Amino acid sequence: MLTEIRIENFAIIDKLDLSFGPGLVILTGETGAGKSIILDAVEVLVGGRADTSMVRSNAQRAVVEGTFHLAGNERKAINEMLKAEDLLDDENYLTLSREIKAEGRSIARVNGRTVKIGMLKALGSFLVDIHGQSEHLSLLDTRAHLGLLDRYANVEPALNTYHTTYKKLTALRTELTKLRRLQEDSERRVELLSYQAEEIEAVKPVPGEDETLKEERDRLANAEALAFQAQEALSALDEGTPESAAITDTFGEASHHLAALVKIDASQAELSERAELLLENLTELSRDLRAYLENIEFSPSRLEDVEERLALIQSLKRKYGGSIEAVIAFGTDALTQLENISTASERMDELEGGEKILLKQLAEEGKNLSDLRKVASQKMSKGIVAELADLRMAAANFAVDFKTLPDDAGLPLNGERVAFTEKGFDQVEFMLAPNPGEGLKPLVKVASGGETSRMMLAMKNILARADEIPTLIFDEIDQGIGGRIGMIVGEKLWQLGRQHQVFCVTHLPQLAAFGDLHLQVQKLLKDGRTLTHVEPLEKEARLLELAQMLGDVGEGTVRSAHEILQNAQEIRKA
Repeated sequence: MLTEIRIENFAIIDKLDLSFGPGLVILTGETGAGKSIILDAVEVLVGGRADTSMVRSNAQRAVVEGTFHLAGNERKAINEMLKAEDLLDDENYLTLSREIKAEGRSIARVNGRTVKIGMLKALGSFLVDIHGQSEHLSLLDTRAHLGLLDRYANVEPALNTYHTTYKKLTALRTELTKLRRLQEDSERRVELLSYQAEEIEAVKPVPGEDETLKEERDRLANAEALAFQAQEALSALDEGTPESAAITDTFGEASHHLAALVKIDASQAELSERAELLLENLTELSRDLRAYLENIEFSPSRLEDVEERLALIQSLKRKYGGSIEAVIAFGTDALTQLENISTASERMDELEGGEKILLKQLAEEGKNLSDLRKVASQKMSKGIVAELADLRMAAANFAVDFKTLPDDAGLPLNGERVAFTEKGFDQVEFMLAPNPGEGLKPLVKVASGGETSRMMLAMKNILARADEIPTLIFDEIDQGIGGRIGMIVGEKLWQLGRQHQVFCVTHLPQLAAFGDLHLQVQKLLKDGRTLTHVEPLEKEARLLELAQMLGDVGEGTVRSAHEILQNAQEIRKA
């Protein structure tokens, strides 16, 4: 249960420190004082949505920190989660905190260590269950009925088993659908893929080949110019002209003279060595140039072959990708697709056999899930009828209607095929007969506003008894009900508080009178700013608050408030 909470710069709350015990905690106060804001802070603490609007005006950050005492079945599950993440400090207590920055960031912490928001949500699911004002609408949405029933029935193990098989079947059907589409136009695709693969295979392009061919084409197309330039360079090196000697001869003579110089002046040996090395390089250059000249190819036919090969490669690149690598990959993929098509029939037979097996298995698991729901629905219906009787709807009847929808591709059930989803094949709807002599009709069509509120209260009470979550929060559960019903609601919440810690925001004094702890939430003005102040009420202060909730405080309202408190006290003692 929640034992302490610290709230700072959250909405209109400047700073607030509260301590709680077990039982029913009542929050009352004028509209806008911040009652629901306190509950919003708890919701943020256990992983609810946070945004910058929650940060108090002109503040840099909002902080919510809460300490929970772990005493029930939740302790083992929570401690295992904490150990797995190296977050466990105390097996009996847990501290959660949430910091919301004005610029938009949100920081979550568990026992002082930063964690992802998902960790707060996971832990919070074991700690707190929040029944907000919008939950009344869920009863008027048929799509929500199955979830409410499952929550009561605790079918999670059976649902998980079903869902595992459902995912296998979904994956198998996805593959089967692809293969069927593939086979539908297989003739045309085989023809196209075969042509593409054969065209690429006929050319057999090699990575980098196009660049090599371009270089060869340039050489072949310019063979005459290349030969002329090479011959001129070779002539300058080896032959010279009538006006000047060959370069190699000139450097040979220079090398000879330097060798003679060194015999006289040994200190200039390096000059001679450099000249000798230069002469060797010139001689080697001349030899390589002569070989290049001899190998220059004057071949129009080879040039034509190269141009043709380049054209083929360029055509493939235009069709199948911008590079030879892409062309090769396309060809490989085409061959793979051809192989898949050739084996598709065999694979389809295999998948269709697997589909039959999974459909049968899923039908059995769905039947088991449905049976669990039907048994639970009987028990839940009896509980709700009893709750409604307490809430002055003694003649009302309630039931859960189960239907299936036909689907030729659905699950085999009792000789038929029925539609199914990841939650089973049950189509569930809550039915209500609010008055005697009336047959059961869909709740969404027959419930009035007040009846919807009482139905929601009955449902919440039934669900809360089934829940093992230690802390339950009810935000304005008294919508649409009056004082007499409020007394009954208060008694029920107080009874619920014997097994759970229960928080309730209310405007009804009859309900508030049952609180084990009564907190008055006040709106104050300080330095021109609105502040929220919370005051625990006892005895006279509590009496005056209940009188205020009844109307203007006077002798009559005080007397009525006193009677309400006495009645609540007598009921609690009974």
